Amino acid sequence: MLFNSLEFLLFFPIVTILYFKIPHTFRWAWLLLASCVFYMYFIPIYVLILFFTIIIDYYLGIWIENADGKNKKRLVTLSILSNFGILAIFKYYNFFIDNVNFLTHSWGNIHLDKLAIILPIGLSFHTFQAVSYTIEVYRGNQKAEKHFGIYALYVMFYPQLVAGPIERPQNVLHQFHEKHYFDDYNFIAGMRLIVWGLFKKMVIADRLSIYVDAIYANSEAYSSLNILVALVAFSIQIYCDFSGYSDIAIGSAKTMGFDLMSNFKRPYFSTNIQEFWSRWHISLSTWFRDYLYIPLGGNKKGEVLRYSNLFIVFLISGLWHGANWTFMVWGAIHGFFTMVYMFFNRFITVSNNYITTILSQLLTFAIVSIAWVYFRAESIAQANTILKNLFLWKNKPFITDFLHQGHSFSKASFLLAVFFVSCMFLIEYLTDDKLLAIKEKKYPNIIFLSFCTISILLWGIFDNNSFIYFQF
Repeated sequence: MLFNSLEFLLFFPIVTILYFKIPHTFRWAWLLLASCVFYMYFIPIYVLILFFTIIIDYYLGIWIENADGKNKKRLVTLSILSNFGILAIFKYYNFFIDNVNFLTHSWGNIHLDKLAIILPIGLSFHTFQAVSYTIEVYRGNQKAEKHFGIYALYVMFYPQLVAGPIERPQNVLHQFHEKHYFDDYNFIAGMRLIVWGLFKKMVIADRLSIYVDAIYANSEAYSSLNILVALVAFSIQIYCDFSGYSDIAIGSAKTMGFDLMSNFKRPYFSTNIQEFWSRWHISLSTWFRDYLYIPLGGNKKGEVLRYSNLFIVFLISGLWHGANWTFMVWGAIHGFFTMVYMFFNRFITVSNNYITTILSQLLTFAIVSIAWVYFRAESIAQANTILKNLFLWKNKPFITDFLHQGHSFSKASFLLAVFFVSCMFLIEYLTDDKLLAIKEKKYPNIIFLSFCTISILLWGIFDNNSFIYFQF
């Protein structure tokens, strides 16, 4: 079920209202049932995969807690292998076969068949969340959850089931045991985030996607200026799309009294690439830090291993996003520029003033936007063609009037997009990512909610467009 669908418009109030109406003893069951319905709306049979991993990790968590020494390590290894094994089959098996067939093509009639399977929605997200549970139990930071239904809800909680935030058990599990009362503060804070997320998704991201999709489909037909605008537009599109989902997820949970971790903190205001990754998809970047970078040795084994560990993390992060070499290149670009920044930052002192801050933000945004080309492109060849057409600077007329998927992206639509993007960045700058912190004054809330709601109703794209990160 999509957050920007009519079905969710009915689903959300029913689930939330009944959550407060039924006795606390049965609320976990109600949320688990609602989460199953939410997930099964995509491909129903795939809920069995979720329950298979839930059963395995539930019992492994208890066994890990009661084991000692080598047995504990074997059990957590089994949990990691079972979770990532399922992910590997569904997400990477066909990618592996494609590459093997390509390499063995010249050897004769060797050809391996691919599996006719579809990647389950959000598999990477709930795999990482499940693994974080057994690892934290192994480390002694989390008690094994004895209530099977509560543990299942931890993995399947509908707001963040499909695209995060990737939660840690220490933050979420205890909340499912607590009794929540309806609270005006939580409800208003949650609704602000929901409306804000829908505004970013439907008014900005889906509008910009019309322009971006057309340019990426045939970059040869457009000027370098068109391509440059498309690069900037996709950077904003993917941010509004993904952070919009996170806002709706956090807001939906907040209305019922649950607190999920923040996933974005104004990433395009970052002054360097390292700072960008402390602000972008925070739940994933901290996951890789805690469960991969630090176990590899982090920065405690010398400069060479520090940089190699960092680069490995970025490569794997790229592969996590998708079974395509384009994502590996995207990860490598971020890894390279992060290492460059960390190396030279020790020797160069930049004065902290308004001009240098703006220039640093623009440079960081430029690097991130170029890297996004490989993230968005279907192949490395397509990404290279787009960048070639950009840097060769073709002086064709600037085109904003074209039809794509039944929608006219006219000059008026372009100006609307510029206006709403400007509003978004202005609101982010003024609120400093504190939309959740509601002040006592009610008028700013009314103005904000009215602006977002009217904008959605008048200028939103009502096509039930999927969220970009659903494919991961």
